[in-house]
Amino acid sequence: MTTNKGQALSGKIILVTGAAKRLGRAIALAAAENGADVAITYRESGREARAVIGELAALGVRGFAVHCDVTDETNVREMVKEVAREMGGIDVLVNNAATYETVEFEQLTVEQWDAMFATNARGPFLVSREALSYLRRRKGRIIHMGSLGGLRPWATHAHYCSSKAAVHMLTKVMAKSLAPEVAVNAVAPGMIDLAEKSASAFMKKMAKQTPMRRNGTEADVTAAVMFFAKAPHFITGQVLVVDGGLGL
Repeated sequence: MTTNKGQALSGKIILVTGAAKRLGRAIALAAAENGADVAITYRESGREARAVIGELAALGVRGFAVHCDVTDETNVREMVKEVAREMGGIDVLVNNAATYETVEFEQLTVEQWDAMFATNARGPFLVSREALSYLRRRKGRIIHMGSLGGLRPWATHAHYCSSKAAVHMLTKVMAKSLAPEVAVNAVAPGMIDLAEKSASAFMKKMAKQTPMRRNGTEADVTAAVMFFAKAPHFITGQVLVVDGGLGL
């Protein structure tokens, strides 16, 4: 059950793409803890998505999950219509669905480059465009998930870094073009420790290089997303870096 504490989003409807697992799930649950009803999308993680809906229900809010490939224009259009019909509208869109991959530059293929941009850059564009009419009616907000990699060059992530840099620019362009009805901002996480055993050694190394002497957590990222979800509508076009100073 939710408590009276932190109900700043009560009555709001938030759509989070790619929210069956990881940071997307954490964002969806944080929105629910703040009183929002939450719709999520998933592509291959149907079982996990159903589990998230159960968690949302336990928090006392409405939850709705719909399958969507954010790279597919028709699929995105149908998804947005279904969410708006089921939930009654959209107040906040969080473009979280993304892909990540490590590839040496000289080994990077055109197919890998195009696939990265399809999900990470075309996806946020498509979902935002299709949701725009609903967001305008409610003077809504769009929050893109960027990355420290979109601000700093990572040698083995040319396609990922470039796609996230595109998201940051998309954020600023949309902030100008969609004002004054819709505010558009981005959150750019640095190294976020999701307690994955395969990454434990790397995370320990990165924590030592971070001025705050630790890696980020889900809570650090969700706090930034919730800030933009609740912040004054006057704040727009910003890219908030959540990296403990790693990018300095």
